[in-house]
Amino acid sequence: MSREPNAQLMAVMHEANVSNKGLAKRMTDEAAQRGIDLGTTHVAVKRWREGAGIRPQTAAIMADVLSAKLGRRVTPGDLGFFDHTKSTTPEPVSYPGTVPDVLAALDTLAQERADVPASDELIIADADLSSAVLSWMIARPDGIQPERPAHQRVGMRDVRAIKDAAGTFMALDFKYGGGHGHKALRHYFRHEVLPLLDASYSEKVGTALYGAAAEVSQLLAWTAYDAGNHRLAHRYLTSTLRLSQVIDDRMFGARILGNLSHQANYLGNHAQAIQLSRAAVEGAKGRATPRAMALNSAMEARALSNAGHQAAAGRAMNEAERHFERADTGEDPAWLSYFDQAELMGELCHCFRDLKMRRESVNQAQLAVDSTDPKYARTLGFCRMVLAQSQLLNGELEAAVTTASLAVDAGDSLQSTRFQRYVTDFQTEVSVHLTNPAVAAFNEKVHDALARLDEDD
Repeated sequence: MSREPNAQLMAVMHEANVSNKGLAKRMTDEAAQRGIDLGTTHVAVKRWREGAGIRPQTAAIMADVLSAKLGRRVTPGDLGFFDHTKSTTPEPVSYPGTVPDVLAALDTLAQERADVPASDELIIADADLSSAVLSWMIARPDGIQPERPAHQRVGMRDVRAIKDAAGTFMALDFKYGGGHGHKALRHYFRHEVLPLLDASYSEKVGTALYGAAAEVSQLLAWTAYDAGNHRLAHRYLTSTLRLSQVIDDRMFGARILGNLSHQANYLGNHAQAIQLSRAAVEGAKGRATPRAMALNSAMEARALSNAGHQAAAGRAMNEAERHFERADTGEDPAWLSYFDQAELMGELCHCFRDLKMRRESVNQAQLAVDSTDPKYARTLGFCRMVLAQSQLLNGELEAAVTTASLAVDAGDSLQSTRFQRYVTDFQTEVSVHLTNPAVAAFNEKVHDALARLDEDD
C-alpha cells in the first residue's frame, strides 16, 4: 500500500539519535511502567516512519519518550500524527442540499484513503448535527429522474451485481475488519456505481439502484470506522443519510442514524448518541420492519447504557426485545439479514456491561458468544471481550483472562482498531493484577499477536 513517508517523525528521531529498535524499547518500557503491554516492535516503528496510522494511546507514549530523550515537549502533532491538544475545532457536518451535491460529495469521499493517521476524537457541533437530523426528518423525497437521455441504460442485472458486490465486501469486513477491502471498494464505488446514477433507467430500476448505492456507501463508512478514520466515516454516513432521502427509504435512513449513534457512543459523545438513536426510532416508525425497529431500539439502549441512564436503557432494551419477537413477520431487506438473535444479544450484553449489571452481563454475553456464527469473526471477538469484561466485573479474574485470550487467539479481529481498543481497555482493567501469571501470559499473547500483525503488513 502506497503511503507518504512521515518526514516529521523521521526528523525528530534523527534529532533524538534513536533507532527504530531503540524507540520501540523505550516505548514498551514506558508503557510497562504504566501497566500497559504495548506490543511495539521495530517493525511497527518502521511502518510509522513509512506513513502508517497509529493508535492515539501509542502516539502519546511515543511523544512522551521522545520528550524525555530530547528534554523538551514533543506532541503527537510534532511527530506527524494527530494532536489531541489541537482537536478543538468542530468537524463541519455537510448535509448536501441537492442530489448533485450528494453525488459530488460521495465522489470526493471515494478519492480519500481510510488508512491515514487519525484520532479517536471527532468533535461535531450539536447545532450542525441537529440541523442534519432535522433536514432528514422533515424532508420530502427528491425522487429519481427516470428515462432521461443517457449513453448508458441500466437494468436490474446491474443492480443485482452491485448488491452482490456489497455482500461480498460485507462478508470480508465481518471476517477481517480493520478497513479490509476499503481501497478496492471505494474504487468500485467511484468507477462502477456512481456513474450508473447518471445513466438512463426506469423508475423501478432507479429506485433499486439508489438503494444499492446507499448500501455500498454505508459499507465504505463502516470500513473507514473500523480502520479508525472517524472523520471520513462520519462524512460517508452523513452523505449516505442524504442519499436515502432521494428515494424516501426511511428504514435505511434510520439505519444510518443508528450507525451515527454507534460511532458517537464509541467516541464518548453520549448526548449526541442518544439524540441520533432516538431520531432513528422516531423516523422509522410505521416505515420499518420489526427487525429493523429492534435494531434501532438496541442502538438507543446502547447509547443510554453508556451514558448511565439505567431506567431509560432498560425500557429501550425491552422495546428491542419486543420488536424482535415479531422479527419473522416482516419482509426484511437483504442488508438487514445479519441482524439475528445473536446480534441482538451482542448489543444487549454491551448494555448490561456498561450498566455494571454483573450477573446479567455475564449471562447475556455468554449467550451472545455461544450463538454467534464464527463467520462473523469480528462480532464474535467483540462479544468475547465483553464477556471477559463482564467476568472481571463479576470478580472472575481467571475466567476473564481465559475468555480474552480466546478472543485474541482468533487473530483476524485484531486488524480492527475497534477490537484493539476492546483489548487495550481490558488490559487497563486487569493492570492491577500484573503479577498474576495468567495476566502476564495474556499481555505476552497480545504483544505477540500485534507483532505478527506488524510483520504481516
